[in-house]
Amino acid sequence: MKTDTFVSGTRPAAPEGPGMVMKAVNQDRDSSPSRRSRRRHRWLLLLVALPLAAGVGLRPWNRSPQASAVMSPLPVEVVSLKAVGSYRVERSYVGELVAQRRSSLGFEQGGRVVQVWVDEGDRVVAGQPLAQLDTRSLTTQRQQLVAQRDQAIATLKELQNGPRPQSIAAAQAVVGDLKQQVSLAQAQRDRRVDLYERGAISLEELDQQSFGAGALESRLVAAQSELDELLAGTRPEQIAAQVARVRQLDASLQAVDVELAKAVISAPFGGRISERLVDEGVVVSGGQPTLQLTEGGATEARIGLPVEVANGLPLGSPQTVEVGGRQFPATITALLPDLDARSRTVTAVLTLNTAEDLTLGQTARLLLSQTLPTDGFWLPSTALVQGEQGLWSVYVANPIAGAAASPQVTRQPVEIIHTEGDRVLVQGLVQPGDRVIISGSHRVVPGQVVSLSESAL
Repeated sequence: MKTDTFVSGTRPAAPEGPGMVMKAVNQDRDSSPSRRSRRRHRWLLLLVALPLAAGVGLRPWNRSPQASAVMSPLPVEVVSLKAVGSYRVERSYVGELVAQRRSSLGFEQGGRVVQVWVDEGDRVVAGQPLAQLDTRSLTTQRQQLVAQRDQAIATLKELQNGPRPQSIAAAQAVVGDLKQQVSLAQAQRDRRVDLYERGAISLEELDQQSFGAGALESRLVAAQSELDELLAGTRPEQIAAQVARVRQLDASLQAVDVELAKAVISAPFGGRISERLVDEGVVVSGGQPTLQLTEGGATEARIGLPVEVANGLPLGSPQTVEVGGRQFPATITALLPDLDARSRTVTAVLTLNTAEDLTLGQTARLLLSQTLPTDGFWLPSTALVQGEQGLWSVYVANPIAGAAASPQVTRQPVEIIHTEGDRVLVQGLVQPGDRVIISGSHRVVPGQVVSLSESAL
């Protein structure tokens, strides 16, 4: 039985039909019974083989090599494979923008707020006063301490300068007067003793005169002691004690000054007021939040990275961070030592090198470029042909062995290693220099003869 081969787009030649078979049977109707029986069997075999012959004739791609050799080649576009030993991948890791410093400011001591000089959104510089408590009681206490300190300092100066000459002269005059009085009293006492012995006076009069002389002698001793003290000057112990008193008052004044300073909130660093929590007249307790201050000018991005990626990023290395569709240069300043409990990633802290005021809390992306060693071939994605069970393959146009005719199509399985835009990196049963069909692959089948139009990758 003969089967015609045809090219796509033509109709196959019609095989012999049942009418011709019936004609042959009619011609042999008068033959012998044995011959008629053999012909009947042959007719039955022909009826069975006819559908098979018709099916073979209707399959356009089952060509013989002789038929393929006379077909016109199908034009296709190909590329020559070039081997690569590595490829680069661009990966991004997501985090958020945070301020380097963010403080919740409050008073150390409780009291009534009398002034708040800033509002939300205001920019402040380091050391600028922001809010104040009522300080009238502290001011009065300080004034009292200042008066006591002035008095103590005056006494100290007096002790350090010693007695005045006028005081010494007065003491000397007192001593001289008492000496004269003692001499007179002693002479009178002696005469009273002589009179008593002669019986001219009583014993009582003698005792009175003796007591008066003794009292004067005691006063003379006291006056002489005071004069000696004035002449010797102030004792060092008295000066040291007075110096300690002055220092004690100085410390008390410093403590009040500290309390007065605590009654005013000053900006610890430059930035912007992000929240105002109290107004004038409110009585606050110690440590109660009053203002929220966010540092300006320096913005950080905190981004979670896999451990193996974080280990490959040295501190101080320059990186690129994308915020709101814009890219900014950044520097890795820290890799936090603890893994995040939820994501199991290492938190990388990057300082953005920009003077722009970025909105805190925005999504930040760390863009990393990594080179991975892998052997393979780059191909346009249009070269891929999907196979069975999710496998991929490509059509390769190889020359016909032992002939100078046009190349013939073969199908080779490949594995996709990496995709990048409209191209893929593959491995498989392909070799460097193979010409892979990248356009019109849906029109070819294995074994088809094609004409090549080479394109550059």
